[in-house]
Amino acid sequence: MDITLNTPALLFPAISLIMLAYTNRFLALANVIRNLHDRYKNQDGSTNPLIHAQIKNLKTRIRLIKNMQIFGVMSILAAIIAMYLIYISSMYTARLFFAASLLFFMVSLVFSLVELILSTKSLEIELSDVNEDD
Repeated sequence: MDITLNTPALLFPAISLIMLAYTNRFLALANVIRNLHDRYKNQDGSTNPLIHAQIKNLKTRIRLIKNMQIFGVMSILAAIIAMYLIYISSMYTARLFFAASLLFFMVSLVFSLVELILSTKSLEIELSDVNEDD
């Protein structure tokens, strides 16, 4: 397969948009954590198992978002290196870095999928104390 300078460049819009989405998820999660922290501090001394379940879920989701962003950045860096290697005509190594860029992007998306599943679990935890009869 022959790749040109434009081939790795095709990843830039996709990676940029996904990184923006990851940042928005992080900011939304930070807001949820602040609200949950306030709820935790304002409770009357009784321990609410729902809050503890949410905190555990949020800690996992924070780790996942961090990994999503790390692999997204690694993907764009590998694409930039691939472009440079194409520029200096080191095609074999450029192909390796382009393949690594695609793999990093894929891993980032897998972390995103897991985080999405956990975010729906978080909503289920929040709604678990609501009766259907209410």
